Amino acid sequence: MKFCSIFWLLFLVSTSLTFTFIHAAGNVTYDGRSLIINGQRKLLISASIHYPRSVPAMWPGLVQTAKEGGVDVIETYVFWNGHELSPGNYYFGGRFDLVKFAKIVQDAGMYLILRIGPFVAAEWNFGIFAILQIENEYGYYENYYKEDGKKYALWAAKMAVSQNTSVPWIMCQQWDAPDPVIDTCNSFYCDQFKPTSPNRPKMWTENWPGWFKTFGGRDPHRPAEDVAFSVARFFQKGGSVHNYYMYHGGTNFGRTAGGPFITTSYDYDAPVDEYGLPRLPKWGHLKDLHKAIKLCEHVLLNGKSVNISLGPSVEADVYTDSSGACAAFIANIDDKNDKTVEFRNASYHIPAWSVSILPDCKNVVFNTAKVTTQTNKISMIPEKLQQSDKGQKTFKWDVWQENPGIWGKADFAINGFVDHINTTKDTTDYLWHTTSISIDENEELLKKGSKPVLLIESKGHALHAFVNQKYQGTAYGNGSHSAFTFKNPISLKAGKNEIALLSLTVGLQTAGPFYDFVGAGVTSVKIKGLNNKTIDLSSNAWTYKIGVQGEHLGIYQGDGLNSVNWTSTSKPPKGQTLTWYKAIVDAPPGDEPVGLDMLYMGKGFAWLNGEGIGRYWPRLSEFKKEDCVEECDYRGKFNPDKCDTGCGEPSQKWYHVPRSWFKPSGNVLVFFEEKGGDPTKIMFVRRKVSTA
Repeated sequence: MKFCSIFWLLFLVSTSLTFTFIHAAGNVTYDGRSLIINGQRKLLISASIHYPRSVPAMWPGLVQTAKEGGVDVIETYVFWNGHELSPGNYYFGGRFDLVKFAKIVQDAGMYLILRIGPFVAAEWNFGIFAILQIENEYGYYENYYKEDGKKYALWAAKMAVSQNTSVPWIMCQQWDAPDPVIDTCNSFYCDQFKPTSPNRPKMWTENWPGWFKTFGGRDPHRPAEDVAFSVARFFQKGGSVHNYYMYHGGTNFGRTAGGPFITTSYDYDAPVDEYGLPRLPKWGHLKDLHKAIKLCEHVLLNGKSVNISLGPSVEADVYTDSSGACAAFIANIDDKNDKTVEFRNASYHIPAWSVSILPDCKNVVFNTAKVTTQTNKISMIPEKLQQSDKGQKTFKWDVWQENPGIWGKADFAINGFVDHINTTKDTTDYLWHTTSISIDENEELLKKGSKPVLLIESKGHALHAFVNQKYQGTAYGNGSHSAFTFKNPISLKAGKNEIALLSLTVGLQTAGPFYDFVGAGVTSVKIKGLNNKTIDLSSNAWTYKIGVQGEHLGIYQGDGLNSVNWTSTSKPPKGQTLTWYKAIVDAPPGDEPVGLDMLYMGKGFAWLNGEGIGRYWPRLSEFKKEDCVEECDYRGKFNPDKCDTGCGEPSQKWYHVPRSWFKPSGNVLVFFEEKGGDPTKIMFVRRKVSTA
């Protein structure tokens, strides 16, 4: 699910902004109809753009694209786990330069809604914990904590109001929000939502124009017609502030993707795609919608409304004011049949599941089901990696392989297992577990040449198994069920056998009751078939090491690049586990957005010039062809599984690499491959747009 941080702050920023100097957008108040800024009622259309999910070089373009799309307000969370890396250790640089982002919004003449958290969820790794725990969609979970939950929500609201920020506070999905805090709606549809107090304006803080994606999952899509229908219905029924979550989803760079199993791409089928390009026709259709709604703004906010039934499933909401101004929204909520109706002595054809907007109560300027904007066609143009050293006749890779198991000094040893997340403290995805088992030379299986079966149970999220330094296989959960079972035959020898298990997380839980106690990691290890028995190794002495060695040494950046003995070769190993690959490359030609094609790699991490591109995993979707659609019928209520594509295809093949991270030449590209791939088939791709 999508989650919003529990309060928002609406403000404009002074030119002398530092993080502690934030100025309100004038005098901001509200009543039961709308926000009132400097004495004027405002109908606001807002767009979620998360600054850490893009890069500073993209911010001006993203903000301008939103403005051109008819957006008044940019909304973002404050991602505190990127700003306060440890208590008192603050960072506001690079992708986390919130001040710069706010200034860009100000320079565009737009408002900024700052969702200052500190908890955000947002499919961002582990939500966020910090010193000011104002909750996020806490209404969903309040009852799990019983009376303490209610007390906590009340305390959070009172604490926020006591800050005297001079702007309204908002709590998303908080049905017992106390005055003067405004409770708001998050959903695919919020036209029927009503604030718990008639003195509060009707606000929609998250309209989801798509959905997030998981490794092993499908590609969710929400039709432009349905998004427009939901927005028009909201304003038809008295809404005054609407926000798209997301308007630009962006990329979960580094290890920021949560979930678990959320992909590195956070494209979200948003009006602006992951690479910063308008997604047509969705972006253009919503732009036309915003223009039509703005034509009605004055009478919507200052007039009176009357609801008129025009027949089964068809209704008109008519707004008029004392000056004689009139605007009407005619909705056909039948999800199958078009309707022709009479309204004010004129005939109107209203397609199924659509809204027509009449700013003068006569002429239809927009219908949500009629898409007239152009469609674009996206091509990913492949570009071979070009080595920067032109003196080399063949492309050279530097390669270094890690040994399975404990490297350096073990961190600790205990009998049994530990929780993966509590042990690593989210400093790494990786946790090594090692133990040994002795096999008698008279073991029947050895004589027969048969293989026992290694059985491993894990709470999640993935695992690579090794016996006597040899790879035995991989197992993993998925976005719906993190737990999994590893069951593979293994080769054992007489004498001592070393078992090494590399447990992995793939992003941490982002929300839910007691979600910080969900945990992950190995819970049981058994070997079946020795002496016709099952041997339980779970209570054995297990030795642990946090992280993998190359990650610890930082061999993907700076001085760490020289901390291991790389082997240079024009024929890098393929299908080899625990292997680091490094290449020095030129930037791809052109000025289009860039990605990496990782289809022929297994699973791991990628970096460019020390910047974390993120987790890569071209894992095939686990869904069958019949679980996806070739064409989507926009009619009827949307859900995340309604219009999916990509069944049986790689979950994520292309990985966004911002142009601003490149130098013309001498770019250090590093990969850590966990389970085996073919680096010679890695390519850059340029995202090219043409009009269909």
